[in-house]
Amino acid sequence: MKVTAKGQVTIPKELREKLGILPGTEVEFIPEENHLKLVKKKTAPGRGEQLIKHLKGKATIRLSTEEIMALTRGED
Repeated sequence: MKVTAKGQVTIPKELREKLGILPGTEVEFIPEENHLKLVKKKTAPGRGEQLIKHLKGKATIRLSTEEIMALTRGED
């Protein structure tokens, strides 16, 4: 693998898939003696994750799966 004039390298597809490195994933290089360690950056939870965390356990009505499905289908 070669480094481009801009300092870029391509992470092989197999490794990206295995490690869950998707387009937009932030990574960082950590220097260690005579090599670099590439790690995925820890990111803040996304808006969806924050919303789920906020709402978790706040439901006041218990419905069965069948009842929820009937509501989504518009059944009475």
